[in-house]
Amino acid sequence: MPWWGWPPALAVAAILAAEIWLGGPGLRAWVPFVVLLPVCAALLVWLGRLRVAVTDAEFQVDDARLPLDVIADVVALDADGKREALGVGAHPLAFVVQRPWVGGAVQVLLDDPADPTPFWVVSTRRPVELASALLAASAEAKRQPRQAGA
Repeated sequence: MPWWGWPPALAVAAILAAEIWLGGPGLRAWVPFVVLLPVCAALLVWLGRLRVAVTDAEFQVDDARLPLDVIADVVALDADGKREALGVGAHPLAFVVQRPWVGGAVQVLLDDPADPTPFWVVSTRRPVELASALLAASAEAKRQPRQAGA
C-alpha cells in the first residue's frame, strides 16, 4: 500500500471504533480501538503485499509461474521506462503485474513459441537487482535442460 492510502483507511477504522464506543463505559470504551486499528493495519499490509521470487526453476509473481529457460532477456525499467512499456503502444497480450505507486519494474522478454505472451512487466522497488538475479538464474537454467514432467 502507498503511504497515502494508510491515513484514510485508519481514519475509517477509528471512526468505526468511535461509532461502536459512542461514549459507553467499560470494555466498549477501548476494545473497538484496540481491535479495529490493528486489524485495519494488518489488512493494509496484506492487501499491499505481492510475492516475487526467483527459484532454481522458475520466476514466481504471486500465483503466476514462469520457467526460467523461456526467458530471452530482462530489462530493468525506471519510472519512465515502465510508463513507456505500459503505455499506448503496449502489447495487449503482455502479462502485467504493476503497482502504480512503485516506480521501477522489470520487463521479462520471453522466447516460447507455444506461449502468445511476448513479455512480462512486474513492478519492483529494486529492478536492477531483480533483473540481474533473473538473468543469472535464466543462464543457469538454460545450461541444465529441464527434466521431463517438471
